[in-house]
Amino acid sequence: MAAHTTVTTIETIASNALEPAAQAHGPTSGVNTTTTTVSTFPQPQPGLLVTKELDKAIADCKARVDRIAKHCRAKNRKFRDIEFDLENDKNRCLYGLFTQTGENLAPADIHRVTQIFDDPQFFSEKAGSSNDIIQGALGDCWFLSALATVSTAPGLVEKFCVARDEQVGIYGFIFFRDNAWVTVVIDDMLYTRVPKWEELKSTEQELYHYDKDIYNKSARKGGKSLYFAKSGTAGETWVPLIEKAYAKLHGNYSHLVGGQECEAIQDLTGGVSTILQSKDILDINRFWDDEITHANTDRLFGCSFNDLSSTRSGTTGAKVQGLIGNHSYSVLRAVPCNGKRFVVVRNPWGKGEWTGRWSDGSKEWTHEWLDFLPELGHQFGDDGQFVMEYSDWLECFSQIDRTVLFDETWSMSSQWLQVACPPLPAAWSYGEVSFRFSLSGPTKAVIVLSQLDQRYFRDIAGRASWTMDFSLVKEGDKEPIADSGHSDFFQRSVHLEAELEEGNYIVYVRLDRSLDRNEGPEREKIDEWQLRKLSRVLTERAKSQSIASNFKLE
Repeated sequence: MAAHTTVTTIETIASNALEPAAQAHGPTSGVNTTTTTVSTFPQPQPGLLVTKELDKAIADCKARVDRIAKHCRAKNRKFRDIEFDLENDKNRCLYGLFTQTGENLAPADIHRVTQIFDDPQFFSEKAGSSNDIIQGALGDCWFLSALATVSTAPGLVEKFCVARDEQVGIYGFIFFRDNAWVTVVIDDMLYTRVPKWEELKSTEQELYHYDKDIYNKSARKGGKSLYFAKSGTAGETWVPLIEKAYAKLHGNYSHLVGGQECEAIQDLTGGVSTILQSKDILDINRFWDDEITHANTDRLFGCSFNDLSSTRSGTTGAKVQGLIGNHSYSVLRAVPCNGKRFVVVRNPWGKGEWTGRWSDGSKEWTHEWLDFLPELGHQFGDDGQFVMEYSDWLECFSQIDRTVLFDETWSMSSQWLQVACPPLPAAWSYGEVSFRFSLSGPTKAVIVLSQLDQRYFRDIAGRASWTMDFSLVKEGDKEPIADSGHSDFFQRSVHLEAELEEGNYIVYVRLDRSLDRNEGPEREKIDEWQLRKLSRVLTERAKSQSIASNFKLE
């Protein structure tokens, strides 16, 4: 994406009759507007955003998996995904056009699921569990924490893990990308960290008494041999496979390094996410009653805090009572118990826990309190899950990721535009682009201003990092109803939740950017062997931008 343009959307989701009439004024730009309205809130069960594409995406995913599986059986072959072939297209599956700092991925081998596990099962029980997720060699704790958070909501994971034929080795998933559900189909090959017998040093072979069979049956078997994410339950496969599907969605594994947990939850559920700063909460009692206790019903929460400065202490990577900075944790549930308020949290690493009050085995756990462990849904052990008192949670975690989930009681409308912005320096003001929509009755609405998911084509995204906000005005009024709120810059989307009356509304957009990257690479500077990879990136960018109503292919 060039430094002077951005693609944005406004979406509208409503339970009442909604008459979308979004119209852009001013320079051409990539903008998508979404408004959401609902009749019941909170909703009793978590769900995926139900759009007209959801049922079609599920049906298409199942049909595609069935068709490929039948074809493979007719040929007596397992499925090999040539679009994301870990074995024969290793570099493209691991890296983007350019290797970023810290990207040094070195898996030792590639095995099919049936080679890794003697009795593989997608879910060891009926559904995935947050206790099953363990991070591997990839810096994607933000995605795995999102996966752990989503898996705590009953029945949610099974909804986007749509279809599979484990014998043939084919798996189909759906993700919400930009403004629609998309299907991702993968095979069952995974990277492992254990090399072939012949690649070992003689001293390493000696550890196995120079017996290749012993080595293959022990070291090269089981989930611990996986290079990337794995399940903590023996033989379970859903965690590494959905991570692989998410990597394919974004081009390669390295594109998953670093991110916001709330964005991943949006991709998994179609929900609307925002980042809150704990110090900005006006009434913590109201937040407990209205927000955090609804975790895993109609909203999901993650939490994190920034790295501590080492300037004074000289200590790099200092922990806050066992917890580390710049790392995503999942809120599993909030439970009032015996006159106190607790938040149960999980580290996606599957280890490394809080060591403060109410940590496992701490002095607070008297004989009386141990009886309340089942009520909290907690047990002691270094499994990454821990209990914090609500006040300690608010003090420790400065950032709270909140995602609102939607079900069939909501309806959505959206419009995307491609917007050209003047070069910096330029006036920072509203009116570069605006959108209109109409409501035929009073409703609760969520208006979302979003830009494209650029993770797939980050290497050609240009110099600018974009941030944006908007003001909502009812037609005929001079004063805005409200402004979008955000507590962090350069987020993929911002939104506003409001009770709206019948009428016509205008969304005035304000765009801002920082030229915080070097000039984007010119195509002639890319090595010829990378041109094949570049063609994939350009194709995905064109597909993403084509959702803009004013898109021009040239």
